Amino acid sequence: MSNSKPRVVKDYAKLDKRVKQQIKLNYPEGFEDYLVKFKNKDGNTVSALPFETNDYYYLIRMTISQAQEIIEGDEDYDDDGFLKEDIKEEYEDEAIDEDFE
Repeated sequence: MSNSKPRVVKDYAKLDKRVKQQIKLNYPEGFEDYLVKFKNKDGNTVSALPFETNDYYYLIRMTISQAQEIIEGDEDYDDDGFLKEDIKEEYEDEAIDEDFE
């Protein structure tokens, strides 16, 4: 993690569509195996998915069960929990067009 980037702690549902697309590209096999634990401002241990862009370091709050539910309920992922190839290509094209990477 780069210490110079602002840290953003947010819920997955509140993320911008483009950020969600980039997260899916970064984690095409789902999120649950990549969750980290940290202490929040109140001293409570929470789990989150780390994700870094050019401008921010995100910690997206979610539990293991929430990570599983997100993938199961997302049509971008197949029944085995993998990002569909056509969706991956579409998001990669959009990222290049928007110079998001």
